[in-house]
Amino acid sequence: MKKRGRRKVNYKRRRAVVLVAALVGILAIGGITYSVLKGDSETAKADTKKEETSTDKNETSTEKTEEKKLDNSGYIPLKDDPNADDAIEVANMTQGLMKGQLHYPVRKDGKKVVYLTFDDGPSTTNTPKILDILKENDVKATFFVMGKSLESNGAPELLKREAVEGHAIAGHSYTHNYSYLYPNRVINADRFMGEVNKVNEKMQSILGKDFTTRTVRFPGGYWSWQNRTPVREKLDKGGFAIVDWNALNGDAEAKSRSEAQLIAQTKETVEKLGPNADNIVFLMHDTYGKDTTVEALPEIIEYFKSQGFEFRTMK
Repeated sequence: MKKRGRRKVNYKRRRAVVLVAALVGILAIGGITYSVLKGDSETAKADTKKEETSTDKNETSTEKTEEKKLDNSGYIPLKDDPNADDAIEVANMTQGLMKGQLHYPVRKDGKKVVYLTFDDGPSTTNTPKILDILKENDVKATFFVMGKSLESNGAPELLKREAVEGHAIAGHSYTHNYSYLYPNRVINADRFMGEVNKVNEKMQSILGKDFTTRTVRFPGGYWSWQNRTPVREKLDKGGFAIVDWNALNGDAEAKSRSEAQLIAQTKETVEKLGPNADNIVFLMHDTYGKDTTVEALPEIIEYFKSQGFEFRTMK
């Protein structure tokens, strides 16, 4: 009887041990499962966060790229153009020199600078050749564009080429019609401003909605006409720079001038400014009929180089 009772006790003990072991196993498995699930959840959250951060960075990067990429056919704004100077500063220096309020040297950077400028284009005959010469000599220029010139077949593509190749683009009225703009030699401010806006809108329609220019040249020059104050006030209010010139090759002074005559007048007008001249705005034309301007241009560029000038643009 005693042995039988002892067996029952042992059996109960073994059964209790088995139950405890089973319970411990279940709890252990549950803990592992929880830990795994928790780890997976945290990993998933971390991955999601990384994806969100990566997406945010990509979106920010895309936004920055889109901000930098302007719809202007590659035209370089003043702040990003290492070859360009502020047109308002250039205009102020040129005007001050012409009125005798300033005297050479006028630049604060110690440089000798010439701004090659071309009026009345683009033309499909001469502008491409001029652009080729400028490219060959690594020279940038400022093109004062006449609105009606852009109506010719091929002209819009030339305007885009000027932009892509790093030149400055400015306005030179739409019609270039003296009798309309300056009746009785008096500037009609409303008509002139109308043409400033019209040529700028035309260029914008070709180059893109983000293209802007604030540089203006009057056909015939600003100082040639009467009643200048009203239009000057409008242009100043709009932030425009009126840029005339103080040296030229003389290609507008006669219907036909030889290459030699253009080079001779270039040297004459530059030397007339004196040995201290360090800021020259030089006038030429790239319109139809100016073939000798194209022929003389390489030697004109070489002349300025020999005198220690560097070539810059104005925007």
